[in-house]
Amino acid sequence: MKLVSYLNDGHDQLAFFVDGLLYDCDLLHPELPNSMNMFLHYWDDMYPIAQQVDAAIKSGRINADRGIPLEELQLLAPIPFPTSCRDAYAFREHARATRKNPNADLKEAYDQFPVFYFSNHHSIQGPGNIICMPDHMEELDFELEAAIVICKHGRNIPAEEADGYIGGLMIFNDFSARKMQLEEMQLNLGPAKGKDFATTIGPCLVTLDELEQYEIQASYGHIGKNWKLEMKCAVNGEQVSGGNLSEMQWTFAEIIERCAYGVNLQPGDIIGSGTVGTGCFLENNITNKLLDPNADSRWLKAGDSIEMEIEGLGILRNTIVKDESDFSILNKKKI
Repeated sequence: MKLVSYLNDGHDQLAFFVDGLLYDCDLLHPELPNSMNMFLHYWDDMYPIAQQVDAAIKSGRINADRGIPLEELQLLAPIPFPTSCRDAYAFREHARATRKNPNADLKEAYDQFPVFYFSNHHSIQGPGNIICMPDHMEELDFELEAAIVICKHGRNIPAEEADGYIGGLMIFNDFSARKMQLEEMQLNLGPAKGKDFATTIGPCLVTLDELEQYEIQASYGHIGKNWKLEMKCAVNGEQVSGGNLSEMQWTFAEIIERCAYGVNLQPGDIIGSGTVGTGCFLENNITNKLLDPNADSRWLKAGDSIEMEIEGLGILRNTIVKDESDFSILNKKKI
């Protein structure tokens, strides 16, 4: 299934997405909810019903005239009100390439356990404009990732069981203000302020049954599902990133195990994969300067359009809009 949330009379509305049309869940079956939040909290009850309705749409038993064309509606993030947002570091190539010396070995700890940080779940957005303060525009970057959403409560979840807690996959763009990030991380904390202003997900949540054809074995010594899904990002129509979800060293199941140790995971928690290799300007800038020390660095600027595509998950489109405020906190010193 592909599930989306869109703006309907000032509220988020849950809908099936089939062949370019949206079908309101609650109008197709009396037991289905009208919001993603409710769907996730009653996942075990709702999911089988939704599968039956989705099949009826695809077979034509539910007429297409009950659908609304996607372009007539305003899409929201598929999970409009996540309960938390974590982002992992699962792609070895990205972890290696963004080091000061990409040719040096990663710390041994990278192979011992998956790491993650908390982002701002109140800054989750979907397709559309991303409004950035002036300080965000100082070395503004994208990050090409996938993410999962947790669909039922769990604590101390072993990796062997963790795939059962995944509601589905979606595209995840972790926007990053690199100058701000670098300044705060000199104090051995963060990333925080450099990443708390905007993270986009979407355009839809794709459940695991829809992705069975892409499933592959996890890499040697690892546990859980993995998927062979091509990933790419274009800025203003120019492809600037390309990779594959299968390149994740740590699986989402293993990341869930780490996240849930001694902690309650809740329906609506979002967990990002981390950035795929070549998946941001920071990494590409470092690589380019190794080849040519005089190479110019590239960053996002006002008016840029970012188009992320992951096979089977759709295309997530955003545009950078600069807030014209003159308020800044960069390099602001207090005595």
